[in-house]
Amino acid sequence: MTNMPPPLIAVERATAASRVALFMGIALVLIAASLPFWGDSSWMREFVEIACYFIFAMMWNLLTGYGGMVSIGQQAFFGFGGYVMLMLGNFAGVNPFVAIPLGALAAGLVAIPVSFVAFRLSGGYFAIGTWVIAEVFRLSFANMSAVGGGSGTTLTALRGIDKATRESTTYWMALACVVAAIALVYLFLRSKRGLALLAIRDNEVAAESQGVPVARMKLAVYVVAAFGAGLAGALYFVGNLRISPDAAFSVNWTAFAIFMVVIGGIGRIEGPLVGALIFWALNKFLSDYGTWYLLGLGLLAIVVTLFFKQGLWGYAQQRWGWSLFPTQRKLLPGPAAASKASARG
Repeated sequence: MTNMPPPLIAVERATAASRVALFMGIALVLIAASLPFWGDSSWMREFVEIACYFIFAMMWNLLTGYGGMVSIGQQAFFGFGGYVMLMLGNFAGVNPFVAIPLGALAAGLVAIPVSFVAFRLSGGYFAIGTWVIAEVFRLSFANMSAVGGGSGTTLTALRGIDKATRESTTYWMALACVVAAIALVYLFLRSKRGLALLAIRDNEVAAESQGVPVARMKLAVYVVAAFGAGLAGALYFVGNLRISPDAAFSVNWTAFAIFMVVIGGIGRIEGPLVGALIFWALNKFLSDYGTWYLLGLGLLAIVVTLFFKQGLWGYAQQRWGWSLFPTQRKLLPGPAAASKASARG
């Protein structure tokens, strides 16, 4: 009896679309990095705004779309990161651009004690609880006279830097933050911890029975999402040059994030990117219409949830198989695995 070789099995992680997207993404980043040398300053300001929307929406998607923790209070960390950046710049003499990651780190650290309160709640109570926590943050900073109280204050640490240098540096910081956010979230979701997070989202009890450290994973994701929200907040107010409690801790930030993720596709890395671009375009060209603009946003959200239940990118992925950031593992048995092995050889 001859010994038959076992069937070849290969694991495929990338797709044709993802390979093309990788090269196109590198080219776009290199072109974008040169924008301050040939582009208009208004283009850089617009990109910084889009970057802040995207990073904040990406973190909300990580927390809710992948982690299953529906929060409507992530603006707490957005505003906290912005205020820490301002205080380090105005009072401690730290360069505001250096203070951006420090503000994000502070937001991540403050999320640890906050989680002790938030994680005592679940479901809808967790969502409302996070909103209440954000209001506590807002009221606390509104009563701090050192940072302007309820009327807010101006970032004075940038006065010695000329406008062109300030705008180009802010732009480069925003570009670096966008690339880092995409890369870190993508690598995390492709790791074993990413699989554990998806298992927790689908069924906490089943995940824990399989040895997944549920409490530790949820805390880690909550802290990472807070760090990203703080990064977006610090970056936004460096570009805005002024901060106030109502602007920093507005529930509109989370409402906009929900809109962007739902429109683009929840539980997909591409979702916040598509949603942020759509939201920016609507905000740019239709915001002058006042309440009609808000009604249009709501109508668009209703249409998408009715006819594209997994978002616009989710529909495209189901219809045409597009996946720029694939996180699934596909088994290729038999001839497909052999052809793939020979292609590599």
